[in-house]
Amino acid sequence: MTKVTMTVNGKSVSGDVKGNTLLTEFLRDDLRLTGTHVGCDTSQCGACVVHVNGEAVKSCTMFAAEADGAEIKTIEGMANADGSLNVIQQAFQDYHGLQCGFCTPGMVMSAAALLKDNPKPSEAEVRDYLEGNICRCTGYHNIVRAIMAASGQDVPAVAAE
Repeated sequence: MTKVTMTVNGKSVSGDVKGNTLLTEFLRDDLRLTGTHVGCDTSQCGACVVHVNGEAVKSCTMFAAEADGAEIKTIEGMANADGSLNVIQQAFQDYHGLQCGFCTPGMVMSAAALLKDNPKPSEAEVRDYLEGNICRCTGYHNIVRAIMAASGQDVPAVAAE
């Protein structure tokens, strides 16, 4: 067992982990932060995206011991200080950027990383950035619209049926 200490959503946490414990397992099982989802076990779906030292990381690809000393932000840490939804979360709600909601935490975390690095992305840049996140319900159109709205830009029109 290895002792790990990290800051998660602004709080110092620690625990003992096996060498092969994934960060996603530590977050979900040890810290009970279940908003970080496990969708594929192959690092393809993006449901497990968290921020590690400010960078978007698929937490199923990182061992918890690798995050020792790191600053981690999960979907649970995305809300505003008063508990209200942040601008990205609110846009996902306003523009119906979710259906079943399983991929939503990873999508929101990826969107936050994109908007941090590129505050005014084009629609094509949003679509390209989300390539590592899979949604089986929405067809992505409303997710893209939500991210564009969160960036303060004009929102693409709804596609004709």
